[in-house]
Amino acid sequence: MTRIDNTVASQLDYFPHYADPTTGIWTTTPNGDWTGGFWIGLLWLAHKYTLDPKYVRSAEYWLEKLRTRINSQTVFRGFLFYYGGAIAEILFANPKAREIALLGAEGLCKLYNEKAKLIPLGAEAEEANHVGLAETNVDCVMLIALLSWASEKTGNQKLREIGVQHARSHVRLCVRDDGSVCQSASFDANTGRFVVRYTHKGFSDDSTWSRAQAWGMLGYSLAAASAPHEEEFLKVAIKVSDWWIDHVPEDKIAFWDFDDPNVPLIERDTSATAIATSSLLKLSKLVKNSQRQKYIHAAEETLENLVNHHMTPLHENESRSGGMLLHGCYNKKIKLATNNELVWGDYFFLEGLLDLIGSFGERII
Repeated sequence: MTRIDNTVASQLDYFPHYADPTTGIWTTTPNGDWTGGFWIGLLWLAHKYTLDPKYVRSAEYWLEKLRTRINSQTVFRGFLFYYGGAIAEILFANPKAREIALLGAEGLCKLYNEKAKLIPLGAEAEEANHVGLAETNVDCVMLIALLSWASEKTGNQKLREIGVQHARSHVRLCVRDDGSVCQSASFDANTGRFVVRYTHKGFSDDSTWSRAQAWGMLGYSLAAASAPHEEEFLKVAIKVSDWWIDHVPEDKIAFWDFDDPNVPLIERDTSATAIATSSLLKLSKLVKNSQRQKYIHAAEETLENLVNHHMTPLHENESRSGGMLLHGCYNKKIKLATNNELVWGDYFFLEGLLDLIGSFGERII
């Protein structure tokens, strides 16, 4: 909360993206890039925790800035409009959030490829080496949550079906037999035929980039919650989550890539770890009671280590804020922000903490 308040007080003109670990100064993006929804989501979570209307005013101000992104040709609108808007309607029935998130969901569906049965990266996809209508990422399997929510609000069942087909296609494209996840895949845009798996940001095409694994955990936990009739989604969510638990280091904080041979000298990624932790708590609400404690316990251990060893203390010196989640690795391949605070890491860190103390009850967001 201190970090959120300090960021609001700094009166940024643009969306916070990643921050210098020494000074806490944010590198920003004018249009939100793929991460702007997470900053708005942090403000919605702050309101959930405090019920202070100042966070609603701030969130609505930033959400309005996303209106220009409704027709952006990028799959990452799933992140922008779910975390920037839909969760506020889910938690608070906020009318502005509802309006903009529905427009974002409808715009996103215009990219849907009927042959491949998925929404591709798009020509304007951010942070990817290969973009366009024949490429896809596991990152946005989670858009099933946005489209299922939009379907429920509008009565348009086609939106839900697109989300289900999108998630189902990525099982085949990105989830390996052992439960590890590959970030990306190419396909023939005319026939939908699979071409090749690869990674934009991982160590190699055959390695397991930690954030890809975490995005898979998030996506299929949300898919299982959004489409409970699709039994495969829960099975996949369990499979990829168990792989994480079995392979994460003893201190529960993931390396940037599970297969970098320079372990243990390589960078950690607290942002991947935070995504995974929040996903484990979601999954705990979907499984039988006999399994539930396994995922809650893993999340508790991880959050404890994040708080004790990777968060700046509350009473920091004047050079930076307390409450920063450090040691996030944005893009090791191009040496971008490899040991920084990352806004999406902050979001899932706070979401996990709030979920752990019961702020959402049995609801899954």
